[in-house]
Amino acid sequence: MKFGIFYEHQLPRPWSDGVEQRLFNEALEQVEVADRLGIDFAWEVEHHFLEEYSHSSAPEVFLAACSQRTKNIRLGHGIRQVIPGYNHPARTAEVIATLDLVSNGRVEFGTGESSAELELGGFQVPVDRKRRIFLESVEHICNMLAMDPYPGYKGQYFEMPCRNIVPKPVQRPHPPLWVACSQRETIRMAARLGIGALTFAFVDPAEATEWVDEYYGIIKSDQCVPIGHAVNANICMVSSFSCHHNRETAIQRGLEGFEFFGFALGSLYAFGEHKPGRTNLWEQFHQVRARNPEEDEIGGQLSGSRGGIGTPDDLREHLLKFEERGVDQVTFIQQAGRNKHEHICESLEIFAAEVMPEFKERETERERKKAEELAPYIEAALARKVPMADLADEDIPVYKSLGRQVSEVSEAEPSIYERPAAG
Repeated sequence: MKFGIFYEHQLPRPWSDGVEQRLFNEALEQVEVADRLGIDFAWEVEHHFLEEYSHSSAPEVFLAACSQRTKNIRLGHGIRQVIPGYNHPARTAEVIATLDLVSNGRVEFGTGESSAELELGGFQVPVDRKRRIFLESVEHICNMLAMDPYPGYKGQYFEMPCRNIVPKPVQRPHPPLWVACSQRETIRMAARLGIGALTFAFVDPAEATEWVDEYYGIIKSDQCVPIGHAVNANICMVSSFSCHHNRETAIQRGLEGFEFFGFALGSLYAFGEHKPGRTNLWEQFHQVRARNPEEDEIGGQLSGSRGGIGTPDDLREHLLKFEERGVDQVTFIQQAGRNKHEHICESLEIFAAEVMPEFKERETERERKKAEELAPYIEAALARKVPMADLADEDIPVYKSLGRQVSEVSEAEPSIYERPAAG
């Protein structure tokens, strides 16, 4: 099983000068530490206008900075908003390819559509059509990355003429494709499309068995028709994270931040009201906590992933359950609430020294067996895909430069001396 770290760039109020700059610089240092320790993935979200919960509106910039400070860690968009209202498909293809080049082929292309009103409304994305727009966009971004030239498209939700999108990525036909999943139906969709499932739902390890079995059952069935030009059969699940030799210390350092993560997520996506620039989620979080000190309602839905907070033995027991159930990757939510930079780095050091090695020992053989088992199913899935047709050379349109167009129009018009006299 592989391991990742995950960033929302959370920043609870109150804010002071320099805190955002420190937040990003510390996150860059944490990714450096993770790379040195052999952590496999660093995932970065794209969110807009979600104050306190996520100050990560330009993940491609952060990941590009990470690429120059690391050597091996995979750099994941977890996710990039691919609906044209957020990012035009051609711009997404250009960003993914460029990041793949500057990172020497380490990009994971996670996709998503969002379900937060502040984002959807801010970019005027129609909620009732967002899934259909998402699917159209993902398919054509993959075509843009893989085809030379992209033939052009006129669809229901976006259109553009024939162009060759450059640069092209290191990883061909395109970097591994993922989609954010918070519900079982999205897991099913990921499998039907032949893409990795980034499951941003806090699933108990016991429940994970059902998610994994259903995902791989579809991958192996004739329901799987890849939306991209390759199949990325992987399932990743998130977990809390705070590791210390003293369990109480691990809890003191990590639990409040993780519970704030859950509260802010619920408020922004499910039950809250928000006044831009004024709502204080951190204050609301503590008010709810004070009202329910014993019932602990805030983190109830997160209980399945609290096993990531504790001693090395606690984490080992927690993660073994995911490994036994066939989860391919667990990614840690370590930067949450007001969790401190030095505590995050210390947790990573302890985890890498005392927990991760035994999982690494088993990973090569697990990957080999998995690839061997899935190979015929992936081959059959790709055979079911009807690819976008390439243009024959004679059908590729020719475009005149703007200067030439203006010149030819001017030449076609009679000069002032050639025009008939008035009257």
